[in-house]
Amino acid sequence: MSVSTAMTHCITGTAPGWYLVHCKSRQDERAEQNLLRQGYICYRPQHSCERIVRGCRQIIVESLFPGYLFIQLAADANWGPLRSTRGVIRVVGFGGIPLRLDNRLIERLQQRKTAPVRPALEAGDSVRITEGGFAELDAIFVAMDGEQRVILLLNMLNRQQQISMPLLSVIKN
Repeated sequence: MSVSTAMTHCITGTAPGWYLVHCKSRQDERAEQNLLRQGYICYRPQHSCERIVRGCRQIIVESLFPGYLFIQLAADANWGPLRSTRGVIRVVGFGGIPLRLDNRLIERLQQRKTAPVRPALEAGDSVRITEGGFAELDAIFVAMDGEQRVILLLNMLNRQQQISMPLLSVIKN
């Protein structure tokens, strides 16, 4: 079956299928809310991760595929409102024909188990200092010292010295 035949075959049925929607930069959540308000069935896979937000480590939930979400539509549905939905750029396709996705892909994404988020740094982790007088030295993470500082063990003069420094000044090796 040729590619053009496969794409045409994908959208000829009237049974609902999943399509990929390209969203404006950092507006996939907004696009999802607007589409849901209009009665569309959407799916935006998410995952939890640890990030530094305003100098503090936080566990946040973000899109697994930033800038994209999935929408379920029948080929004979009214696709017009999608073009004017805030946050939406277009439905992904080739040659002006929306590309229908394999339903199994969406099923697998929906069934996936999300692993619990582990803290970025745990006691005993090897870290590299990125800033200040100790820049480019390796150390061992001991503990957090408040919300924005860490306590490290650093080998200096054949002894382990405990130092405290900004959290943003270290990265995990």
